[in-house]
Amino acid sequence: MQPLRSSLQALAYASVRVLAAALLGALLGLLISHPWLGMAGVLAVYLGWQLVMLYRVEWWLQHRSVADPPETRGVWGTVIALIARLHRRKRFHKLRFVQLMRQLQQSTAALPNGVVILNDEREIVWFNHMAGRLLGLRPNIDLGLRIENLVREPQFARYIEKGDYANPVVVRRSSPNEIFLSLQLVAYGDGQQLLLASDVSRQMRLEAVRRDFVANASHELRSPLTVISGYLETLSHDPALAAEFAVPIVEMRRQAERMTAIVRDLLELSRLEQTDERVGGEPLDVEAMMALLRKDVLARAVHPRDVRVRVESTAALIGREPEIHSAFANLVDNAAKYTAPEGSLEMRWWVDADGGHFAVTDTGIGIPAEHLPRLTERFYRVDPGRSRATGGSGLGLAIVKHVLQRHGADLEVRSTPAKGSTFTCHFPPERVRPAQRAALAPLAEDA
Repeated sequence: MQPLRSSLQALAYASVRVLAAALLGALLGLLISHPWLGMAGVLAVYLGWQLVMLYRVEWWLQHRSVADPPETRGVWGTVIALIARLHRRKRFHKLRFVQLMRQLQQSTAALPNGVVILNDEREIVWFNHMAGRLLGLRPNIDLGLRIENLVREPQFARYIEKGDYANPVVVRRSSPNEIFLSLQLVAYGDGQQLLLASDVSRQMRLEAVRRDFVANASHELRSPLTVISGYLETLSHDPALAAEFAVPIVEMRRQAERMTAIVRDLLELSRLEQTDERVGGEPLDVEAMMALLRKDVLARAVHPRDVRVRVESTAALIGREPEIHSAFANLVDNAAKYTAPEGSLEMRWWVDADGGHFAVTDTGIGIPAEHLPRLTERFYRVDPGRSRATGGSGLGLAIVKHVLQRHGADLEVRSTPAKGSTFTCHFPPERVRPAQRAALAPLAEDA
């Protein structure tokens, strides 16, 4: 309301000045008997003065950073005052923006992690000093280039292609020194992304030491466990053994077998963790493998009443048979352990445009949602007491995860407590071969 009132007042003031100039011109014209001529002359002078003021304002606008605004009253004074106010406000906000940007750059430069700003084409817009050091980026030279053209790591390329940025990817860079980097893309704004990079070399080296220790310890435990199991088996069949020792010997044999299974799984997991490179393989008959797994389930002392196999495709799966069989067997074994005898278990194999899919569905106890993200961690158990009672080692799903990673596949878990679970292995299309081509040459090993 106030700006409108000021504008009306300025308009009224300008109108009064124009009328006063016209009246003055008419009075001067009467002195020479030509009032209209006098009015025209005065108005021409008034118009000339307005043009001069317009020129002065225009010159000041071009040089306002070094020149003071012209001093005048009336409409021009109001216009110049408003422009000067807007200029001061703009300069204030510009200085504040520059200060904020400087503080942002200083704070990001102090971060121990690398930060790279990418546009919607994944081109580099800006990066801090740590990102330049970790990723080998050069200021000014690499700006505007696509990040995947500068970070040429196969794991990072697959991470971008997959499009799932919920978890970071760890890559190994060997130039100039070998380091391990954790990279994660975070979307923000209108299609823009942040690439966060951190050095996890120390954690990876500690993890390597832990893996070596577990592998060595497991290897050393295998021989004494074999000896203990052999003597226990001999004692259990000794007719001279006192009756009171029969039950303890059976329990010791059971615990020794459980320990042997844990050592075997640890050795298998250590072997799988030695490298994260993709593997090749040969065409596998999934239908025959599923039939064998069904036979193993039915051979258990306690098993689900209904064990079904659904084969919806005759296509072969390209992979390493021992590893694929181990992964599928662990999924089926878990489903059989946690499904009641009156329940059901189903194995399914199908192929579509997204690749090949192997699913195990049971009507068991189910898994609460808060446990799903950690299922593939080694030794993680949803119910430790129940897992020990069923003989679980807590390593099966960790083995499944590593086998699928080596074959470029993913594990999807859906579960409802008290209703059952579905574990699905999704293999990419290049891992599927039609039945008529199953006899062709095996898939080449990845470099």
